[in-house]
Amino acid sequence: MPEEETTALPSAGIPSAKDTTYFADADNAGEMARLLKQARFATKGLGGLFPRRLDVSAVQDVLDIACGPGEWVLAVADAYPALRVTGIDKSAIMIQFARSISQEVSPVRFEVMDALAPLAFPDASFDLIHARFICGFMPVEAWPKLLAECRRLLRPGGIMLLVEGEMAMTTSPAVERLSTLFTQALRAVGQSFSPDGRQLGMTPMLRRLLTEAGFTSCRAEAAAMEHSVGTEFHISLYEDYYVVFHLIQPFLVRAGVASYEELIPLYQRMLEEMRADDFCSLGFALQVWGYAPAGNAGDNREDGGIHS
Repeated sequence: MPEEETTALPSAGIPSAKDTTYFADADNAGEMARLLKQARFATKGLGGLFPRRLDVSAVQDVLDIACGPGEWVLAVADAYPALRVTGIDKSAIMIQFARSISQEVSPVRFEVMDALAPLAFPDASFDLIHARFICGFMPVEAWPKLLAECRRLLRPGGIMLLVEGEMAMTTSPAVERLSTLFTQALRAVGQSFSPDGRQLGMTPMLRRLLTEAGFTSCRAEAAAMEHSVGTEFHISLYEDYYVVFHLIQPFLVRAGVASYEELIPLYQRMLEEMRADDFCSLGFALQVWGYAPAGNAGDNREDGGIHS
C-alpha cells in the first residue's frame, strides 16, 4: 500500500475547459497509471471483460471508446486472439503509450479520436462497441449524439455495451465528503444526471439511453465490489483514490464546490481513514447492453432484468 509520506504524488495540472471536459489532466502520467490499475481491478470486480450473460461468439470487430492507455483493449486481444480490437482516445499521449505496449499484438490498433465528435470509421464497421466509465467527460446532452454515432458504426445485430458505476459507499466521513464534492462538481458542469448532485446518476439512465437511441432487447448485469480493509479490493480502491482525489482538486475548485483550504486537509484525512482497521466500503457497477436493429437479428433476443 502506498504511503503519502514516501510516494510522490503526480502534479495536479489544470486542464483547460476549452480543451477537455475530463475532470483531470488526461496526459498526466499519474492518471495514466491510475487508469491502467483501475481497468484491471474493475474487470476483476465485474467478473470478466464482458457480462457473463452476453454471447460474444459471433463478434469479430470490437471498438473501445475512450480507451485511455489501452488496458481493456489489450486484455480482450489476449483473451480472444481471433478478434480485431480498436481503441480510440482523445489523448495523443494515451494512444502513444497504448501503441508502445501493443506492438506484438497484431489484431490491435489505437487511434486518436474524440468521442464527442463524429468518429472517423465507415458505417457498419464493428460488431461490438464498448464504453466503460466515460461519464467523467460526457456532458448530459452528448450521450444521444454518441449513441447515435455508435449505432451507425454497428453492423446489424451489433452490440452496444455501456459500463458505469456510482461512487462507493464507505464508513469514512472524508471519503464521503470528497465523493459528494465530486458528484456536485460534475452536476455543476452539466455532466451528471443526478437532480441534486448526491450521486453520479448514471446507472439508472443506461437502459433508457440505449432504448432511446434505438437499441433493442436491452439487458443489464450488476456487480458489487467490497473494498473494506482485509478484502482483495481494498488496496486497489486506496491506490485509486490516492491519485484521483489529488488530481481532481483543480476541477473541484474550478467548478466552485470547494476551496484548496478545505481540500488539502480533507484529502489527508481521507488517506488516514481509508487505512483504519474499521474502514468499510462497497462499490456498485452496472453493465447494460443492447442490439442494433436488424430484422430478426437482435429483435428476438430475450429481454432481461438486472442480474447480479
